[in-house]
Amino acid sequence: MFIQFPLEKRRVMIERIQEYVYQENGERIGEIAAENHLQFILDNIAPFIYNEGIKDAKTVIEDRIGNIEEDLYSLERPIK
Repeated sequence: MFIQFPLEKRRVMIERIQEYVYQENGERIGEIAAENHLQFILDNIAPFIYNEGIKDAKTVIEDRIGNIEEDLYSLERPIK
């Protein structure tokens, strides 16, 4: 799976990487270097974050399905 972002969002991420590197190291990096950092993050780190998001979403869905099942059982009528 390949994570893609619209150009404008990529530009914002690149700018933030440039700002981060400057704040941390006092070094200015160019757009290409920042884009390389971003691509590294997207390829190697983002999947971990993405998978945690999927796991969280799965937990929410499982909880809601559990609630729906309880609601459905509460609607059942006794059979004589």
